[in-house]
Amino acid sequence: MDDASDTAPAPLPEGAFSGREAFQDAVRRALAAAAREGWRELILSDASFEDWPLGERATIASLQAWSASGRRCILLARRWDAAIRRHARFVEWRRTWSHIVEARACPAADPLELPSAIWTPTWVLQRHDVERSRGVAGSEPQRRLLLRESLNEWLGRSTPSFPAHTLGL
Repeated sequence: MDDASDTAPAPLPEGAFSGREAFQDAVRRALAAAAREGWRELILSDASFEDWPLGERATIASLQAWSASGRRCILLARRWDAAIRRHARFVEWRRTWSHIVEARACPAADPLELPSAIWTPTWVLQRHDVERSRGVAGSEPQRRLLLRESLNEWLGRSTPSFPAHTLGL
């Protein structure tokens, strides 16, 4: 009988990936590594996050394990309505950890131009072709720097969005 706890964690992807399953697996592995390795900062960016595995129990378990004092997560989307509808567990996690999660939006952005990416200080993943889920992942310093510069430009054009709590009157 296989016991998943006896297997070594899957390494982070390096190089090109293609297909929705490969992309989603890379996201899962990245968030598991964030928890395991204690990455201090994450930026998750996508036009809608519709096809990200953010509603899965394992993904939320990784985010929960990652969440700690001194951590910071920036979420950037064109709009949040689809993610809120599709990923209830993620919405709840975002509410619980609102003190370390900053959500922003660029509603005027072209959905094909806004990066679909994960940035960390040590590793990045970026889809260059969202429709076919093709992209590249790696830890090369130049790749990390270029993605961070691009994300900083988008963050500069963004506004706070996806509030953790809805205010009622």
